[in-house]
Amino acid sequence: MDDIASNVSPNRNYARGLFRATAGAIIFGLPLLMTMEMWSLGHSMHPVRLMLFLALNVAVLVFLSRFGGFEPTMTFKEDVLDAFGAYAVGIVASLIVLGLFGLIAFSMPLMEIATMIAVQSVPSSFGAMLARKQLGEGEADTNGERSARTEGYAAQLFLMMAGALFFAFNIAPTEEVLLIGFKMTAWHSLALIGVSLLMLHALVFTLGFPGRESPPEGYGTARVFLAYTVPGYGVALLVCLYVLWTFGRLDGMSFDVLAGNMVVLGFPASIGAAIARLIV
Repeated sequence: MDDIASNVSPNRNYARGLFRATAGAIIFGLPLLMTMEMWSLGHSMHPVRLMLFLALNVAVLVFLSRFGGFEPTMTFKEDVLDAFGAYAVGIVASLIVLGLFGLIAFSMPLMEIATMIAVQSVPSSFGAMLARKQLGEGEADTNGERSARTEGYAAQLFLMMAGALFFAFNIAPTEEVLLIGFKMTAWHSLALIGVSLLMLHALVFTLGFPGRESPPEGYGTARVFLAYTVPGYGVALLVCLYVLWTFGRLDGMSFDVLAGNMVVLGFPASIGAAIARLIV
């Protein structure tokens, strides 16, 4: 009887984790699942750019698993399995929701369905990966393992990059980024850069949100700003540049228009970078 009970409990916990990951995938992916530009984006993207982006997504999920993944992990192999598990959940969740919306039909070409789901499953996989951390019952970091994993300059920049990638991906496909960039002047761009830097710094180090970072010992406000906030914003801008390139937004674009679009997209990306530091 004890063996049966011990087997039931892990199975039940796994089933709960699976449903929790599915809920996280739908919550994180729903905005893009209901965005018209996303329905045909995968089909219109250059195949090489699409495959590169999907490979990057899996790589990010693997390293994100070290900070708060689909299931608790101890080794790199477990992180890889965790990442593919989260991505599989994202694919299934996207398929279900798109099917319920009537956006997928058996009469559609298989490649069109595959590319639509491939793109839509990216934000959903992020939600599945973070479901244990955000929708779980609050697992204590009793041995300090999570804290040890998030320590270090490179780890913090990675989390900022992951958050910036998620937020930039949610907004970059829309035409509003191009429209806002066209309407903004150089002064608007400079002001938006300043606000983005201040928001990133305040959210992570100043406003006292749960999960906020404590400045390193001996670091004053100016040093923290230069050592963490400015590089974090730089990472967010590089993510924006890559996402815009992936979606073909840079093709035939002049440098000033490119810079303006990066600054526009850098605003939500910098907020995403900050939020990633708070919630992971």
